[in-house]
Amino acid sequence: MTRRTRIAAVAAGIALMLLGDLPTNETGYFISEAQARVGRPLTPVSYAGVARRTTRRTVAAGAAVGATVYAPGCVQAVDAYGRIYYRCP
Repeated sequence: MTRRTRIAAVAAGIALMLLGDLPTNETGYFISEAQARVGRPLTPVSYAGVARRTTRRTVAAGAAVGATVYAPGCVQAVDAYGRIYYRCP
C-alpha cells in the first residue's frame, strides 16, 4: 500500500466517522416522512385489499348469475375474506 493510498484511506475513514454523527431527525434528510393512507390499500396481499376485491368479485358474480335457489334449511354466511357462501345441513 503506497503512502498516498494510506492517506486517502485514513481521510476517508475520518470523513465517515464525522458524517456518522450528523443529526438524522430532520424530515427529509435521509428518509422521507412516512404517511399512512386510509382507504384502498395498494398492496396485493393486505387483508383489507383481499376482502375488498373478493367482496367486489362476489357481488359481481352474484349479479351476473342471478338468484340461485337453495334448500330451505340453508344459511347464508360470510367468511373472513368477505366471501358469501351457503351452509346447508
